[in-house]
Amino acid sequence: MKVSIIREMAKERGIKAGRLSKAELIHSIQHAEGNQSCFGTGSSAVCGQIDCLWREDCQLYSGESFGKAT
Repeated sequence: MKVSIIREMAKERGIKAGRLSKAELIHSIQHAEGNQSCFGTGSSAVCGQIDCLWREDCQLYSGESFGKAT
C-alpha cells in the first residue's frame, strides 16, 4: 500500500503523520484501532490474521515469504 494512502488513513483517525515512517504510521493506526502493533515484526506467517489489511505489506516489509512459517 502506498504511503500516501496510509497517511490519509492516519489523518482520518486523528494521527499526526509528520515524519513517521511507513511502519510507524501503520503501528499508530493499529494501536488507534485497538489492535496489536505487530506490523513488520516477522510474525505475520503465524499471526492468524489472514484478513489483515496490512498482511501483504507486512510480509514484504519483514522479509517473509507467503506461506513460510518463521
